[in-house]
Amino acid sequence: MRSRNPVFSRRGFSRDNGYAGFNAAPQAGGPAVATQGNPYAQGTQGTPYAQPVGNPYAQNPYAQQDQQYGAPPQAPVTADRMTMDDVVIRTASTLGVLVVTAALAWALLPVDDANIGRSIGFGIGAAVIGMVLALVQSFKRKASPALILTYAAFEGVFLGVISSVVDNRIADGAAMQAVIGTMAVFAGVLIAYKAGWIRVNRRFYGFVMAAALGFVFLMMVNLMFAVFGGGDGLGFRSGTLGVVFGIVGIILGACFLAMDFKQVEDGLAYGAPREEAWLAAFGLTLTLVWLYLEFLRLIAILNSND
Repeated sequence: MRSRNPVFSRRGFSRDNGYAGFNAAPQAGGPAVATQGNPYAQGTQGTPYAQPVGNPYAQNPYAQQDQQYGAPPQAPVTADRMTMDDVVIRTASTLGVLVVTAALAWALLPVDDANIGRSIGFGIGAAVIGMVLALVQSFKRKASPALILTYAAFEGVFLGVISSVVDNRIADGAAMQAVIGTMAVFAGVLIAYKAGWIRVNRRFYGFVMAAALGFVFLMMVNLMFAVFGGGDGLGFRSGTLGVVFGIVGIILGACFLAMDFKQVEDGLAYGAPREEAWLAAFGLTLTLVWLYLEFLRLIAILNSND
C-alpha cells in the first residue's frame, strides 16, 4: 500500500510512484520503475522517461541503438528537459519564500506573555493550511508552481512562530543551531550519495518507508495519549526517549534526502520535462522542513528544565 502522505510518499516524477525506481523489478539498461499511472512510462519498464516506442521527449535517433549494444541509457535530446540549474533555481525560490515569511512571522508575531497565545494560534493555522496545500500538490498529476510557493509561504509562517517560541523561551540560539544542523546533514548526505556510500535501491526504500510509518504511528499514539491523558503522553517527545526519537527522526530525514537526490538524478538522466523541477524543489523543501523541525525539537528537549 502506497502512502499518500506528502512527506512519506515522496511522489515526484510520476503520479503513482513514491520514488522513481523502487516499485517494479529491475530491467537491464536502467533503473526499475512502476509504469501504472506514469504519464512518461509508455512501452518500457526500464525508466519513467526513456521510452523506446513513441517517446515524446526522445529525439535522439541513436538512443535506442545505444541501449541495444549495452550502452548506458541517454537522456533524450530536447531543449525543454529538466536541468540541474532548473532544480537549483526552483528549490532556491521555494526556500527563499519560506525563509522570508518565517522572518516576517518572527518579527511581526511576538511570543511574549501577552501575545504568545495569538501568535501560536496564527502559527498552527498556517501549519494546517500548509499541510492541506502539500496534500493537494501531492495528489496533482503536474506540479503547480503557485501552489508550491503558497505552501512555502504558509509553512514559513509556522516555522517562524515555532522557532521564535523555542529560541526566546526555551533555548537561546536554537533556531540558528537547527539551521546549521540541517545544512550539515544536507551537505553530508549529498557528499555520501555522490561518493556512492549511500545506494538508494528497492531494499533501502522499503526499509526507510517501514521505519517512517512506524515512527509516525508512534508519534500519533503519543499525541493521542497527551491530548486525552494529559502531560507528555508516552514520553516520546521529552526526556531520554524524546532525545532518542529526535535522533531517529533526523536519521529518517537524512534517508529521505538521499531518496530526493536519487529522484533528481533519475529525472536528469532520463530527460524529465522542465516543469518537473518544481516537484524536485517541493520534495527537497518538505524534507528540509522535516529535518529542521526535528533538530529544533531535539535542541528544545536538551535545553528544557523539565
